Amino acid sequence: MHEFPKDDFRAPVPVIEPGHTSRSLVDKLTSIVLTTHTPVPWFFVVAIAFTFLMVLLMALTYLLAKGIGIWGNNVPVGWAFDIINFVWWIGIGHAGTLISAILLLFKQDWRTSINRFAEAMTLFAVLCAALFPLVHTGRPWLAIYWLFPYPNAMSLWPNFRSPLIWDVFAVSTYGTVSLLFWSVGLIPDLATFRDKAQHPVLKKLFGVLSLGWRGSARHWARYEKAYLLLAGLSTPLVLSVHTVVSFDFAVSVLPGWHATIFPPYFVAGAIYAGFAMVLTLAIPIRALFKLHDFITMRHMENMAKITLVTGMIVVYGYLCEAFFGWYSANEYERFMLKNRIYYGPYAWSYWLLMICNFIVPQLLWSKRLRRNLAVVFVVVMFVNVGMWLERFVIIVTSLHRDFIPGSWDMYYPTIWDFATLAGTIGLFTTLMFLFVRVLPLIAIFEMQTLLPHKSTTTTKPEGAAH
Repeated sequence: MHEFPKDDFRAPVPVIEPGHTSRSLVDKLTSIVLTTHTPVPWFFVVAIAFTFLMVLLMALTYLLAKGIGIWGNNVPVGWAFDIINFVWWIGIGHAGTLISAILLLFKQDWRTSINRFAEAMTLFAVLCAALFPLVHTGRPWLAIYWLFPYPNAMSLWPNFRSPLIWDVFAVSTYGTVSLLFWSVGLIPDLATFRDKAQHPVLKKLFGVLSLGWRGSARHWARYEKAYLLLAGLSTPLVLSVHTVVSFDFAVSVLPGWHATIFPPYFVAGAIYAGFAMVLTLAIPIRALFKLHDFITMRHMENMAKITLVTGMIVVYGYLCEAFFGWYSANEYERFMLKNRIYYGPYAWSYWLLMICNFIVPQLLWSKRLRRNLAVVFVVVMFVNVGMWLERFVIIVTSLHRDFIPGSWDMYYPTIWDFATLAGTIGLFTTLMFLFVRVLPLIAIFEMQTLLPHKSTTTTKPEGAAH
């Protein structure tokens, strides 16, 4: 078989670089956690992220003391930064489940290097998202009564036909299944850490967390059944969760919201934002911990392709939304579209959104640019901003000018709105970098299955049955 030169773009890129044995793979991936020499850039990133986390704590403390009047919310724009950020964070969490569950069911080997920290990203993004409905109520200590449906324990009963109640079921189910899927997948790797750790405290801790895993045939059989079952449960959640989130808007009668295109294009947008965030994290983490052999250009290129495809689906949703508004011949819908796109005070946000989500990602059509990680990183940063702007456009431009001109008003976010957003980014980044330092960021046992047979015959995989 003819082999192309290494720098030829036609040459196949492996999922894992050749030359690794089971022992070298385990030694490399466990050394990231078990080493006493943490890379200096890790401290730099965590210090910045922790600073923003402290800003979040300050903003939430002031919020509880003063109320949501410190935000820019007003009478027409009651949903503002808090709901924008909620939908944005929920969308970011979708790529982890997609990579872990759906690609597992379709037996895509390239998922193995990125699924573990993508699953962690899902959990941390859902945690950041869940924060906003709690504080949006203004009285978080009553949220259990207002957000969770316990009608016989309340004087004010929830409306079970409201998508806001459906959100509680969808997001809590998504978070629970994602946590189970992530924790079950960690068990064999935690057993490997237990066997590799030298410090008695770490050995004991990893031993407890690995739940007595010994790598027997019975353990593997039960593990594979549980893992596959959780993957099957997680798959419909990718579609259902952001579909339910889109119902927050689509079931209303407000111009700009009641659109049947919302469920599929919200799901595509969630996957778009999620893969952009995975690339945002994978590129620096790959360089920081020197994981080029395990997170190869094949992973980067495949994720860039998915980002490009889902981005085109999202843009198609934008076009459908504009066409439906025009074709409906509804004067309110047409006014909203003109206000959003042409002459409204927030028209700048719509066109900035199109630059970020449509124009800039077109660079990914070029294979040479897809393999240039600096270009890819810049593109996905534009996508991260663009997907946040998408939620801003949907919420603010639809609310600030409603049916009654007498109630029109402009929305201006305050410094506390920005502090809360920046603080959740700090919370997310802090949790992610703590995770990669204390737990395996790559699934070790799954990576061992990708090694050539001749590399694994000399050394038994860690945790395998004897």
